[in-house]
Amino acid sequence: MRSTVEPFHAIAISQLAHRLKQEGRSIIHMEFGQPSTGAPSTAIAAAHQVLDNDAMGYWESPALKARIARHYGERYGVEVAAERILLTCGASPALVLALATAFEPGDRVATARPGYVAYRNTLRALHMQPVEIDCGEEVRFQMSREALGVLDPAPKGLILASPANPTGTIIPSDELAGIAELCRARGIRILSDEIYHGLSYGMAADTMLRHSEDAIILNSFSKYFSMAGWRLGWMVAPADLVEEARKRMGNLFLTPPSLSQHAALAAFDAPEELEGHVGTYRRNRALLLDALPELGLGEIAPPDGAFYIYASVAHLTDDSIGFCKRMLTDTGIATAPGVDFDPVRGRRFVRFSFAVATPLVEEAIERLRAWLPNQARVAG
Repeated sequence: MRSTVEPFHAIAISQLAHRLKQEGRSIIHMEFGQPSTGAPSTAIAAAHQVLDNDAMGYWESPALKARIARHYGERYGVEVAAERILLTCGASPALVLALATAFEPGDRVATARPGYVAYRNTLRALHMQPVEIDCGEEVRFQMSREALGVLDPAPKGLILASPANPTGTIIPSDELAGIAELCRARGIRILSDEIYHGLSYGMAADTMLRHSEDAIILNSFSKYFSMAGWRLGWMVAPADLVEEARKRMGNLFLTPPSLSQHAALAAFDAPEELEGHVGTYRRNRALLLDALPELGLGEIAPPDGAFYIYASVAHLTDDSIGFCKRMLTDTGIATAPGVDFDPVRGRRFVRFSFAVATPLVEEAIERLRAWLPNQARVAG
């Protein structure tokens, strides 16, 4: 039987935004988690050098895998063998690879709701069953050991994201340890999406590798490294799944782009430039957290990391898709409807991405200041 995969509504919002831009409208793109900055200068220079001197081909860079392994030691104090690292064409194929390797059709895999739209839709596309756990304000919109512990029967797997999309919330290290302990006891395989690591504004994000040797880790060069268009990510496979993952990688995806691998290796040599981007996101976050409550959007998930504001618009609408389209048409600000991330409560939320340049955030605030107070309130 064909599985049911729902649309990613933010894509339709973005398509409308681009049509309006072609008509001459001024558009501020806050609908996607996509850095407005390009790849680091070191990566660009390396790419030029390779383009001039290397024909390239199917290839998996041993040097890049070794550098990623070294990264885990430097940032987290965790030793990872380079042989456990698989390079992928971004985090999305890494998610497919991880799920196809660790689970079977029909397996139940738990996720937090709200959560990244592709988790449940990729699970469905692979004929697995997403088990969405309602994670509201009382648990900071994040998965908890307590919520996972009451699931009966226990799921085969768990997808975690910290910092999370769409909320930016981070799971504290002690809670991660508790979740890992519970999953060991109940036989639940953890898949930890750590794509937003490096983007935090207080508490640092911890890797699940420090708490579970059996966890699968996903990451990417798209967010912190500002290389979304280069389509390069990685998966850290536990020892018992490395060979099975490699079989699937070779058959499904071959290898990621050679040019991207050369550039990514050089990107590790640009710490000041990368941290400068984080500084921009920190300023943008502060601007929005200061302005939005004044405009009536005061119910906001704690944006500990990533570059998102997930805000309630329950006093204005119960149709987040329609609300986002109206805001885009009226103001030129493109945002993501909450229903992408939470099909139950998301009708009353929107997500702003503050990965754009600071002047655009300031302009968006001014446009909202002129528009939001004039919107009709929901009765009751």
